[in-house]
Amino acid sequence: MDVLAILIPVSLGLGLLGLGAFWWTLRSKQYDDPDGDRHRILSDDYDDQPKR
Repeated sequence: MDVLAILIPVSLGLGLLGLGAFWWTLRSKQYDDPDGDRHRILSDDYDDQPKR
């Protein structure tokens, strides 16, 4: 039972650290790419038929 007293706070701390890192990436707009989306829609490189 002594091991659980160590593992539970450590796992909660690591989970909060990961959640904080994810929140930081959202706030710093690392997932926003409106220009890239606009160019990918108009690109002819991707079509329904694969190249042979």
